Amino acid sequence: MTNAPHRLGALEALRAIEGGTLTPEALMESCLERAAARDGEVGAFIHLDAEQARDAARASTASGPLGGLPVAVKDIIETADMPTGYGSSIYVGHQPEEDAAVVARTRAAGGVIMGKTVSTEFAWRNPGKTRNPHGLDHTPGGSSSGSAAAVGDFMVPLAFGTQTAGSVIRPAAYCGVVGFKPTFGTHDRRGVKELSRYLDTVGTFARSVADIAHFDYALRGEPAPRLDGFDGAAPRLAFHVPFADKIEEDAVDVMERVRIAVQTAGASVVGLVDWTAFEKMDDIHMRLMTAEAARALAWEYDNHADKLSEFYRETIAAGRKIDDTELYQLQADADAFRNDAAARLDGIDAILTVPAAGEAPEGLSFTGDPLFNKIWTLLRWPCVTIPAGKGDQGLPLGVQIVTGYGEDAKALAVADWIERALQADQ
Repeated sequence: MTNAPHRLGALEALRAIEGGTLTPEALMESCLERAAARDGEVGAFIHLDAEQARDAARASTASGPLGGLPVAVKDIIETADMPTGYGSSIYVGHQPEEDAAVVARTRAAGGVIMGKTVSTEFAWRNPGKTRNPHGLDHTPGGSSSGSAAAVGDFMVPLAFGTQTAGSVIRPAAYCGVVGFKPTFGTHDRRGVKELSRYLDTVGTFARSVADIAHFDYALRGEPAPRLDGFDGAAPRLAFHVPFADKIEEDAVDVMERVRIAVQTAGASVVGLVDWTAFEKMDDIHMRLMTAEAARALAWEYDNHADKLSEFYRETIAAGRKIDDTELYQLQADADAFRNDAAARLDGIDAILTVPAAGEAPEGLSFTGDPLFNKIWTLLRWPCVTIPAGKGDQGLPLGVQIVTGYGEDAKALAVADWIERALQADQ
């Protein structure tokens, strides 16, 4: 085996385990050694008990689709055998009684929970300790900060995130990994701390599209979809870059390089024009998220306002001024927009767009702007981001692939096709 086990992708590690050249214990030990060497600087984990992780790997039967693979869990997702603090000082040391549904499914599929990763406070805005593994003075993004950083720094091959605005796609782009936000409602949210009932979506991180497809569909209890579904043909792509005045030059450059690479590989690329309603939905998303956060965190606000960040105190107070009538209208506006947006996909396989304004911003107080993610989240459509190069500061840049509601398999197939086209272009 040429690579240290922690550097193997999920499917590579599975094949090695199945072939008898690697054991779950050896894989976990390599991941723990990597975390011991790096996490003091990166700060991806909020809870990592090495002996507990070793015991779990030792107990693994290496069966099931995740047969012995280490998996990291974002700290707003509950675990029965590890504390879950939701990124908040209110819940320090909090120990849930049951696993979240997606954690239970991971264990049932043979995955081994390695530890809990840092989340921003209640998965919105206020960052934790995590740094970007590619530039320690830069943010890893949020809110799934620790998960993206842990996968990006080879501490773990697979991890969970959640997205309510841009909390999977953006940190994946910043940390140079693959992030997948499936269609809204794909994964059971029981045991995931609620922020917005209308928007919250469980997502995943890995280091290749094939790995993330395998992980996501193992959680569904289904075989992973074929990623060569174009049968030798090439996808039909729509190039769409909203909020163009907010995008940095290196992100523009990487999008142009990707456009040329996919066209060279045979893809057809068209533009989406006159979609003015898209940018107008930014305010709808923000007001809807604010209103629902106020309802989801009512107990915390009423009982522990002194332990909430100023951002949350102000946001919840503002959200309480949005009554149910307005909230229902915001949801209706989003539903109407979704119906209109579906027509934009006629004749194309996927939309190719940016996952972030550019490289990860310097400093740890700001996790980056979710502007380039939130409308897709509002649409409830599946989104994938894949690494696509580096920017002026040598930090990762990505591209985002978006398909229509329920077209998760197509999103992954297009992402895999583009991933291979970019590899061939190097």
